[in-house]
Amino acid sequence: MKITGRNIKRRLYGVKSLTNRLSRAKYFRGHGVHSPFVYAIVRRVFMQSRFITDDRSVYDALCNRGVPESRAMQLQNLYSHCCYERFDLNAVAEGDDFVVLTREIPNKSLKGYAAEAERIRATLVVMAPYDGRERETVCGEIIAAHHGTTVDNRGYLLIFNNYLPKQHFRL
Repeated sequence: MKITGRNIKRRLYGVKSLTNRLSRAKYFRGHGVHSPFVYAIVRRVFMQSRFITDDRSVYDALCNRGVPESRAMQLQNLYSHCCYERFDLNAVAEGDDFVVLTREIPNKSLKGYAAEAERIRATLVVMAPYDGRERETVCGEIIAAHHGTTVDNRGYLLIFNNYLPKQHFRL
C-alpha cells in the first residue's frame, strides 16, 4: 500500500491535540483533584450516565438550544447536585444562581456576563470555550481574572462564584 500525504494526515490527526490531552490526564476520574467540592462534581456529576433527580428543567432548555444531550444531562446533574434554585440561559438577572451562556453569545460580551455573574454570586457556564481562537482567549482571560474556582472540561467552562479559593481545573 502506498502511503500518501492524505493518509498520513488522517493517521496523525490527533497528534496536535496530544499535549492538551496529556495535561488533562492527571484529572482523569478525579485523581489529582485536591478539592473535595470539585472531586464530588467529577464523581457525582461528570461520571453519571443518568439523571440524579427527576428535575429536567435545565436539560430541556439546553436541548432546545441545540446543546448535545450528554452535556445537557451533565449540567442538569450539576444544577441538582449543587441545589441551585433558579437558572437562566444567555442572561444574568438578579436572583439567578446558575447561568448558562450558549454559543449564541458573542465572544466580546463574555467578560461582561462573567463580571455580572460574579457580582450576583451566580455560577456561570460558558459553553464551547474552545470554539475559535478568540473565544478561547477570552475564556482564558476570564479564568485569569476570576477570584474563585473554575473547571474546564472542554465542552464548557464552569465559573463558581462562591466561597471556594482560586483554583483552575482542566478535566
